[in-house]
Amino acid sequence: MAGTPFGVVHLDVPPVTSGLAVGALVAGIVSILVSVLVICFGVAGQSWTGVWAAGAFTVLGVLTGVGAIVSGLLARRQIARPVPPPGVRFTGRGLAMAGVSCGGVGLGLSLLGLALALVISLS
Repeated sequence: MAGTPFGVVHLDVPPVTSGLAVGALVAGIVSILVSVLVICFGVAGQSWTGVWAAGAFTVLGVLTGVGAIVSGLLARRQIARPVPPPGVRFTGRGLAMAGVSCGGVGLGLSLLGLALALVISLS
């Protein structure tokens, strides 16, 4: 403050990468890898055993895909939130968007793999 012996000090806190964004990206990549397993079990399965295995992995792929989408959207909200100067700022908007997109792709491929497994087993 000018004219007084007191001063105001704002500590510079460096931005931190959002843990939600990193988690969204990891969950999205896992969802894509699980969807590859769904497709492999669905195509390679000769009978209903392949469909059951594909269905079990589809549940895992859908759960990780939805988790990636939700945590990616929460990370985007966390990153966009305004923070007063002594607070911690979060970065990782690109990681969050990549997590949302990978989660969506993994979710779609898992459901597509299950549909493919059902079509192959019924024909």
